[in-house]
Amino acid sequence: MQIKPFATEEFFARYEFTTPHLLCASDCETLTVGDLLRLAGANAADLLDLRLSYTESAGHPALRAAVAALYEQVAPEEVVILGAPEEGIYLTMRALLSPGDHAVVLTPAYDSLLNLAEHAGADVSRWAVRPRPGGWALDLDELARLLRPATRLVVVNFPHNPTGLLPTPAEFEALIDLVRRRGAWLLCDEMYRGLERDPAERLPSAADRYERAVVLSGLSKTHGLPGLRAGWLVVHDAALRAALINWKHYTTICAAAPSELLATVALSAHEALAGRNRRIIAGNLDMAATFFRRWPELFDWRPPRAGSVALVGVNVPSATAYCHALAHDAGVLLLPGPNLGADDRSVRFGFGRAGFAAALAAYEDYLMRLSNSAAS
Repeated sequence: MQIKPFATEEFFARYEFTTPHLLCASDCETLTVGDLLRLAGANAADLLDLRLSYTESAGHPALRAAVAALYEQVAPEEVVILGAPEEGIYLTMRALLSPGDHAVVLTPAYDSLLNLAEHAGADVSRWAVRPRPGGWALDLDELARLLRPATRLVVVNFPHNPTGLLPTPAEFEALIDLVRRRGAWLLCDEMYRGLERDPAERLPSAADRYERAVVLSGLSKTHGLPGLRAGWLVVHDAALRAALINWKHYTTICAAAPSELLATVALSAHEALAGRNRRIIAGNLDMAATFFRRWPELFDWRPPRAGSVALVGVNVPSATAYCHALAHDAGVLLLPGPNLGADDRSVRFGFGRAGFAAALAAYEDYLMRLSNSAAS
């Protein structure tokens, strides 16, 4: 059975490594291995002396314990370490969904959150994030209407990619209550958790609020370490964990030993890494707000409440055509909204990179040239 093309990753494969200015990256500023070891006060000899043998399918005990410590009500044995965060989405959909099952997916969404549910044979209902003045909102009444007695899985992503939406605590609890009353599973993608504008607004993890939650997280976004491919699932239910591990035997079997060691090191510096990237994002958002005020007729700017990305309206006939032309003509990369299931009058901006100012300047130079050309 064929699966839909992975539009987001195909777009990045085409442009990411050849376009000079990335304005749409979802990850945060990266470090070298040496920088990470120094930041964490770790010993480089531990990495050099590491034996490159198989690792445990569920993950190294020390890493599972470090992950569990990030949550309030999670034991190390409830953590499954992944070969990559993407693997966690695949394992969850395969373990939970069968043809004819019903699932609800919050949209727009990273391709695999939606496409893999459909590929597993589920009847998928899309629960759309709604625009509101200056931001985005959840329609919990719509979720209640979409849920069915036989709903098997609800898929959400908070902080949300691509809008930057963050529910209020009351909204989050109401969402969980709706899912609990249906007895459904809740897959909560928390890859951007820790990148709130105000850390006091951070939501509790779904793993700490719902016994049938499956929480996905990792080090790619908040910690700025996508090259480690380090991720994990948190699952309270022992039978589901066993099913996930069985599917994992058909994918990666186990995580890479160097990634596990470096992930453990990274989690020992969790607050330093997350705080560093929150500061980068805050500075970039200030620049972005000034930029968008200069171009009110071209952009509809809804600042993100959390995360490293935002979905921005753009006044062009086709955002898809615009982004391809922008990459070719200006060397600046924006992600078209349709790649994530949004409309073709929107693009994704990313604010986690240290090179944001230079990329934004290159983009504005291009806009000025177009504006001057149109006026002449």
